[in-house]
Amino acid sequence: MSFLNQLKSQANALRSQQSQAQLNFEENTAQTEEACRFALQYLHDLAKHLNVIGPKAPRFSLDGKTPWPAMKLAEFRVDSRKKMLRDREAVDYFAIGWRIVPQVGQPVGGTVSVNFPPDLQRVEARLAMGPVKHERKEVRHPEKNTLLALQFDYVTETRGNVVVTPNHEKAELAFRLMNANGFEVLTTTWPAATIRAELLDELAKLIMGEPNRFA
Repeated sequence: MSFLNQLKSQANALRSQQSQAQLNFEENTAQTEEACRFALQYLHDLAKHLNVIGPKAPRFSLDGKTPWPAMKLAEFRVDSRKKMLRDREAVDYFAIGWRIVPQVGQPVGGTVSVNFPPDLQRVEARLAMGPVKHERKEVRHPEKNTLLALQFDYVTETRGNVVVTPNHEKAELAFRLMNANGFEVLTTTWPAATIRAELLDELAKLIMGEPNRFA
């Protein structure tokens, strides 16, 4: 075989690989977009019903010792954004978010004090989730003026959400859940082919605080 024919054979093999890769991408993109449409409609329906139910929230505490009052989930809203993907419009992300407020009355004030670095990191991380309105104060010794503790005055209100980011190339949907089970962030990824009512029911159970197999 001449050198030119060798190059021709190599080029043909590459064209075949590129064509197959493009075909796989098109198929994965179509499957991912369909999963996004289905999940987005499910979340719209879910938000409508949960706004009527007003589910009880899990227990919240900034330091793990000082409990918040009994809380509930309210004002569910769904949002979505688009992006350009290889010269076509596709889903960038979509989300369902909600307020976390007291079951009775308005948000109230609370205070926690910390004096060890691990406790401080935990409290500050939880304050950032939502976020929680707060003020940070230094507690000092009245005579020596040495720092005794850091005090956080906060308001018992925060937010929770589920943000879904599709990966069209891999045909996957990545879920990030904030404050769905107290102050924490959960992440999990599901193949687009699994995004069906049965799986999303498990997500709804998680938001409702019921046993689930979602994350």
